[in-house]
Amino acid sequence: MKRKLLFTILFVFLIAIENATAQTVTLDYYFNHETYITKEGQVKRFHYMWEDTANSGFSVLGEVFKSKGAVLASLDAAPTAKNLRATAVYIIVDPDNLKDNPKPNYIQKIDVEQIAGWVKAGGVLILMANDSVNVELEHFNTLAERFGMHFNNDLQNHVIDDAHFDDGAVLINNNPIFKTAKKAFMKDVCSIGLKGGATAALKAANGSVIAAISKYGKGTVFAVGDPWLYNEYVNGRLPIGFDNDKAAIDLVNYALANSHYKH
Repeated sequence: MKRKLLFTILFVFLIAIENATAQTVTLDYYFNHETYITKEGQVKRFHYMWEDTANSGFSVLGEVFKSKGAVLASLDAAPTAKNLRATAVYIIVDPDNLKDNPKPNYIQKIDVEQIAGWVKAGGVLILMANDSVNVELEHFNTLAERFGMHFNNDLQNHVIDDAHFDDGAVLINNNPIFKTAKKAFMKDVCSIGLKGGATAALKAANGSVIAAISKYGKGTVFAVGDPWLYNEYVNGRLPIGFDNDKAAIDLVNYALANSHYKH
């Protein structure tokens, strides 16, 4: 009996250690909060959610994070120092415009201050925009600009249909973030202007910056002009030769390795 009790205590102790050391990756559900009406007349959330297993979701990327030992979380409220306290990586994707949500939660000055303080303390922030028709850039840029980056009101890598995948090709070589991916697919993205210490992470064929990196205090910010790694483009439907699946793993490894946030 004593031996069984000892093993139980040891098991609980090991689980507690694992939970204490696991990095939490939090996906914003506040600035992006899209819904639709089901056939039954119910309002349902969708688009860029961990739980969404359709093409519109982030379930595949979530599984990559989990395979690396991370714990997934979501944030339905405005970010604060308190509710980001346990977060190692915070991801904001495609903030709502009026087309997406009749009452969008725009990023405010106080949100910028709260997020910037968390990054400065060692957090990794991932900002994923979209082409300007499908994202609210004015307020999103108040956050991006804090880190020397600006999402431009333009369209890069326009892809007409599935017969023209190569129009969205991004070639990668000797990249400090994407160490295994060699050719990624990124469709209909906005470019990114850089200032200060922000640097290019990926470029379109015409030289436009479409992903960037910035160090801020102890933390890191990665920005990309598209939601990019949602299920539709990491679930195996891309033609052979595109490495979005590897790019997802590379970005996950980079984000988790560069988070130095302590709470």
